[in-house]
Amino acid sequence: MNALPRHHHGASGVAGPLLYLRRSHAVALGEWVEIRMPDRSPWRGQVIDAGREVTVIQVLEETVGLAPAQATITLTGEEASTVVGRELLGRAFNGIGSPIDGLPAPVGEATRPIWGAPLNPVRRARPADFIETGISAIDGMNTLVRGQKLPVFSGPGLPGLELAARIVEQARAPRDEAFAVVFVGIGITARETDAFLERFDRSGARERSVLYLNQTRDPTIERLLAPRVALTQAEYLAFELGMHVLVVIADLTHYCEALREIATAREEIPGRRGYPGYMYSDLASIYERAGVLTGRLGSVTQIPILTMPDDDITHPIPDLTGYITEGQVVLSRDLHRKGVFPPVDVLPSLSRLMNAGIGEGKTRPEHRAWANQLYASYARGCEARLMAAIVGEAGLSPVDRRALAFSERFETAFVGQGERRRGIEATLESGWQLLEELPREDLTRLSDAAWAARSARATAGAAE
Repeated sequence: MNALPRHHHGASGVAGPLLYLRRSHAVALGEWVEIRMPDRSPWRGQVIDAGREVTVIQVLEETVGLAPAQATITLTGEEASTVVGRELLGRAFNGIGSPIDGLPAPVGEATRPIWGAPLNPVRRARPADFIETGISAIDGMNTLVRGQKLPVFSGPGLPGLELAARIVEQARAPRDEAFAVVFVGIGITARETDAFLERFDRSGARERSVLYLNQTRDPTIERLLAPRVALTQAEYLAFELGMHVLVVIADLTHYCEALREIATAREEIPGRRGYPGYMYSDLASIYERAGVLTGRLGSVTQIPILTMPDDDITHPIPDLTGYITEGQVVLSRDLHRKGVFPPVDVLPSLSRLMNAGIGEGKTRPEHRAWANQLYASYARGCEARLMAAIVGEAGLSPVDRRALAFSERFETAFVGQGERRRGIEATLESGWQLLEELPREDLTRLSDAAWAARSARATAGAAE
């Protein structure tokens, strides 16, 4: 872009964080704007609507003291861009890419526009491997595949941010390939910001991570920019440097609230629950930047974490997210009350690309049958729990009592792993140990081939 700056004296009006400019020409969406008033430092803004009659500018700071008729507005001709490169690993930035770690601004290897386009479907490669998060309920039951978008549906008071931090610390490519994590905190508090920085320093995860931390006190527009700045860095690491990049975004609910706030200020006709009607396409412009490209070594994988208001999975944010992404990991309030961490409810959780990331050469050939049996046995135990609430445990059949006991052990010993990180081998072994406590006649989802693979592996382990 880089057009010459254009100066305008006086704007037609201001409404909250929005400034309205008439009779402007050759304006580009996302263009940076400088707004000056006498005897004070300038405001910075960005064009969010380049209309034929009116240009809408989102001001990045409080507009108190801004008199639109007296302001000088400069359209800089510069598009919203960010510095990218390997040098950013280990650094922490705010939502627009400015350093917050006390170090100088990075030089980087390139400058890229943040309004990147979704990956071209024609150039997408089929996902064929997985990323190990260290969380058994994800790696074993809802495997995360490279290039996938797998959101976590949390709720108020549930440890969604804690799970995000664990994934940042524990995730890795299983074959020691070049791997990096880009973490985006949207609308987090100053205390949470300090806690993330201290925690990642202590765990050593900071060295292979780039952190973009947008705080609640930051301007609203920064919440909309933060994930795009982060994804621009992730795309460079993945498709220019050949790294496998995991992007963890928390909390997408704050992003959508910012989208609604700006739409309200623009007096747009609201959609469901006051959110703008274009929220679906806006979220898709973020989610669809994940993927694997044909002929490129790297990949971009996303784990967006969002808080469902009132635990309502039909709320517009999780509802629209579910349409765009390939599955979901749902956190359970009942498991959280029991002290299970991470409180992942495996029954409504789903990874639609799981089969592409497991099996021979990736995990174990019996992984799919193993997961199916765990699902079936746990589902039967949950049904037995409901029945026991009516007739009492003594009224259950022996098979139902075994299933009920299995469900309790599954929640505490498999899903609930506490502070421990489990690799994929430890996850599979933990599940096998639970299944082997049940009689063979209860394990109808396991084929003879799966049992043979299990026996051969156990024999080889004993020999070693």
